[in-house]
Amino acid sequence: MKQPTVKDSTGISFTALYTGAVWHRYGLSDDILATDQGRWLYHLMTPFEAASKAIVGGNIRTFLLQRHLIIDHLIEQAIERGVTQVLEIACGMSPRGLRLRQQHPQIHMAEADLPDMASRKAARLMISGHLGPNHQVMPIDILAEDGDRSLETVIDRTFDNREPVIVITEGLTSYFSLETMTVFWQRLASKLSERPGAVYLAESYFMPKQALLSGTLKSLGGLLGSVTRSDVSFHFQNDTQAHDHMVQCGFPSVTVHNPRDFYGTLPIPESRRDPMIRIIESRS
Repeated sequence: MKQPTVKDSTGISFTALYTGAVWHRYGLSDDILATDQGRWLYHLMTPFEAASKAIVGGNIRTFLLQRHLIIDHLIEQAIERGVTQVLEIACGMSPRGLRLRQQHPQIHMAEADLPDMASRKAARLMISGHLGPNHQVMPIDILAEDGDRSLETVIDRTFDNREPVIVITEGLTSYFSLETMTVFWQRLASKLSERPGAVYLAESYFMPKQALLSGTLKSLGGLLGSVTRSDVSFHFQNDTQAHDHMVQCGFPSVTVHNPRDFYGTLPIPESRRDPMIRIIESRS
């Protein structure tokens, strides 16, 4: 049997801690998930975030809040349709599991990440008394083709029926090449096809058309890739590319959401230009 490919999670954990600090700063998270490293990174990044917002019309925090709140909105819609099982892959210090369990006690919430981050998250939730049969944290490796940490095993072992499930990968896909993510999406589409009504939610960043801005972002992406030891990528250039690719991966119904469509409806920050981020909603 081929052994799972386990990556060192410390690199991507660096960005997960910063993201967790943003959630906490904006009142979306619980104190139990706040980390000293995250607070330090938040203060370190503040001057860069302010400069980016002034020059580009948006910054990392803008995109993080846009994607997080829109994904939450789409999860609520799926729960209203009767879906009661949720799997958040690359959960990091996301507060989503806590919020969903508080708002919807009937759901089965599973959070998953690479082993190091999963252990950190589980320890914090265990201390606070939040873990139990309907709220779990477990290791996963999206590159593993089989074994206990593979996508298929985690879903089958955690959700022991054929009922639909909501799968979320927030802040994950951009750390892998399109080739790598395509294999993952094909496997996920195949697994979710066994559960009619299942929903997959993820974000995608588009490379802007302005040459100067796109060049700067490519350089920053290379730097981030070095820090996180990953292959930071911009997978698509527009909505049509994103839609068509996900359909080709095996999802029969795909909607690409632009944050602009939620201005005035959801409490999300607005970008001065067309947002660089999209939320992709794929259904089985």
